[in-house]
Amino acid sequence: MSRSSQVVKNINAVIDGKPEAVETAVIVLLAEGHLLIEDVPGVGKTMLAKALGRSVDCSVRRIQFTPDLLPSDVTGVSVYHQGSAEFVFKPGAIFANIVIGDEINRASAKTQAALLEAMEERQVTVDGQSYELAQPFTVIATQNPFEMEGTYPLPESQRDRFMARIHMGYPDSRAEAAMIAQRGSGDPYALLDPVVTRADVVSMIEDVRALHMASELERYVVAIVQATRDHRDIQLGASPRAGLQLVHAAKARAYVRDREFVIPDDIDDLAVTVLAHRLVATRGADPRQAVQQIVESTPVPAGQN
Repeated sequence: MSRSSQVVKNINAVIDGKPEAVETAVIVLLAEGHLLIEDVPGVGKTMLAKALGRSVDCSVRRIQFTPDLLPSDVTGVSVYHQGSAEFVFKPGAIFANIVIGDEINRASAKTQAALLEAMEERQVTVDGQSYELAQPFTVIATQNPFEMEGTYPLPESQRDRFMARIHMGYPDSRAEAAMIAQRGSGDPYALLDPVVTRADVVSMIEDVRALHMASELERYVVAIVQATRDHRDIQLGASPRAGLQLVHAAKARAYVRDREFVIPDDIDDLAVTVLAHRLVATRGADPRQAVQQIVESTPVPAGQN
């Protein structure tokens, strides 16, 4: 069993009936992206993030986002040290390999903005001094639907930093019954141990970077991304960053499925997850449906079927 398959299997031991969500979380980690998990309370959003953090032997920090959370709580702050008569930087919670941002849309826009530099540039700037973040670095954020009380919608620039957005959904009756039976006598999360090291994760990330993707498929990604800018139901289409992240995610999906090359299905199956949350749709339109329509109407390159 490959190292990535071990991670997927380990997480599936505590996340019942959600294999696609689990696989996507591992894909995002190996593609050096960030994951946004959106759904109603109680369906396992935070558990998925915690299980991924527990499955890899990396540093994990959790930030509980609240309206009174300050940007310095996230990034860190310079504190005056009387003994040395100089300012000393105290790192914030963002300094970890895996950062779990719980209920990110309950914080103010100013605090949410504190994540932007870290998520894009893998560094934090405080008082004019930049501090690099360790590799790997990924943010796994959870949020409740913005219609719920006490939430703030994420701005477009924040959503565009997330490689993928997934919805957990309610488990089916069989999975829910299995969860009740399994957790009635204990917490399986407490028994979860790491199955790969930090060095393993870095090695897998390098393997994903080197994985082959045909130039025809790269142009296929470009065609899909550009089509979002002309679709009648979309006011603001996908950015060039979105295309790059779809390429990286497709490579990681091929890797997780033990292939050394990308196929069109890797792109098609991830397009909605990677692109839809970045788009601004016209009133009443569903960006997920728009992306699916684009994928279905974009010709697959000859020889790649």
